[in-house]
Amino acid sequence: MPKCVVVTGASSGIGLAIATRLSAAGWNVIGLSRSLPKAPYAFSYVTADLADDAAVTRAVRDTILPGHPTIDALVNCAGMGISGAIEETALADAKRLFDVNLFGTVAITKALLPVLRASRGRIVNVSSVAAELAIPFQSFYSMSKAAVGAFTDTLRLELKPLGVQACAVLPGDTATGFTAAREKTASAGVYAARVERSVRRMEQDELHGMRPDAVARVVERVLGRKKMPPAVAVGVQYKLFLFLKKILPKRLVERVVYLLYGK
Repeated sequence: MPKCVVVTGASSGIGLAIATRLSAAGWNVIGLSRSLPKAPYAFSYVTADLADDAAVTRAVRDTILPGHPTIDALVNCAGMGISGAIEETALADAKRLFDVNLFGTVAITKALLPVLRASRGRIVNVSSVAAELAIPFQSFYSMSKAAVGAFTDTLRLELKPLGVQACAVLPGDTATGFTAAREKTASAGVYAARVERSVRRMEQDELHGMRPDAVARVVERVLGRKKMPPAVAVGVQYKLFLFLKKILPKRLVERVVYLLYGK
């Protein structure tokens, strides 16, 4: 029987690329997000708002498990972005971002852990290089993805004796619809010019970034390994960035990030 994987955020971008690639590789894929993909897809699909705990529980209990009692893997890819200065971003907006990027990931993971324990399955959480190199004016996105990384680390420790492995995959700039979908907090006064420059630079980097299938290939390889790594960055340049971050003084790293995105 083909192995079964649930992929969240599979309606577009990296999530759709992952679901499509795993399906082509012979996995029984169940996509899960708030809406159906707009592009053609060749895998099963369940709609649920990941920010709604009750909706996630119902989707797993009433739709996913009755047809797929064995789940071998979970790939958490759902996410959103908000740009703007910390001071100017409404807390309600920041909390909504965390509900999608972090707590939605936690909710679906908790709902599927009993069957993942039974299958000694695997969990891949798509974080971001921005989790390790915090980006000014993308603050809440960086914070949420750093929390996803910490969630993955603690999952790995808690589940180790139970045979479930967990890995964080960290993409860098990727050309997807995420750029156009990013919500932008209105900025004025002391932040306005810097926010505009920072977001413009970020959007250009993303539009010229890697293709989403590059991330999908890494996820496929990670799922196929006997022993998954704790975390893996996607792309040689981002592996280098994270290596330099470890060995260089923090002030120097912050200076470089500031010159790129904060000045």
